[in-house]
Amino acid sequence: MITAAHVLLFTPEADALRATLRDVFGWKHVDAGDGWLIFALPPAEIGVHPSDGETDHSLYLLCDDIEATIADLRAKGIEVRGEPEDRGWGIATTLVLPGGVEVRLYEPRHPVVAGQ
Repeated sequence: MITAAHVLLFTPEADALRATLRDVFGWKHVDAGDGWLIFALPPAEIGVHPSDGETDHSLYLLCDDIEATIADLRAKGIEVRGEPEDRGWGIATTLVLPGGVEVRLYEPRHPVVAGQ
């Protein structure tokens, strides 16, 4: 039935963000034409959270060792906003990608289904 998911990141600096996903994150990709890169994501999972009516969505990237991952990303020029915080369900921080695109990075404490 459903075979995959497609995530969209909107930014005024699309070429810079594509270069970051390609060169810094090292994600595999295909060129859909004219430099429009489509990236394969690492294994993914989806969680459903209750709300008071909001229906917004968030992108969280998972890692096994948040301190090591942050050090590596900072060394490659990625802005990390603030230090990691213990949120109970994991340790999290915010990455700022080209064009001001913010995504969350976290080291989960819950069982992970990604990659299985």
